[in-house]
Amino acid sequence: MEKECCPCHKTKERTEEEYKSLIHRLNRIEGQVRGIKGMVEKNAYCIDILAQAAAASAALNAFSKELLANHIRTCVVKDIQEGKDDVVDELVTTLQKLMK
Repeated sequence: MEKECCPCHKTKERTEEEYKSLIHRLNRIEGQVRGIKGMVEKNAYCIDILAQAAAASAALNAFSKELLANHIRTCVVKDIQEGKDDVVDELVTTLQKLMK
């Protein structure tokens, strides 16, 4: 017998295009982080490492912006249309966390 997913964990079906775009961004970020680790291991100059860390941070922010925009366009709109207005509170809480 197959175990059902816990109903307390939400999931989302993504389009192939959305999935590929997010994975592509994450793969680039992962490569950037590995590159930063390599720079530390090779005793690279601090400023050079900081520049790469800033680039990785910007890439992660771009990933978050894309994911948030997709979330609003799909999940939030769908939930509001279904009368699940608590999704707005969830979104506000998420935005507050992102803006720290």
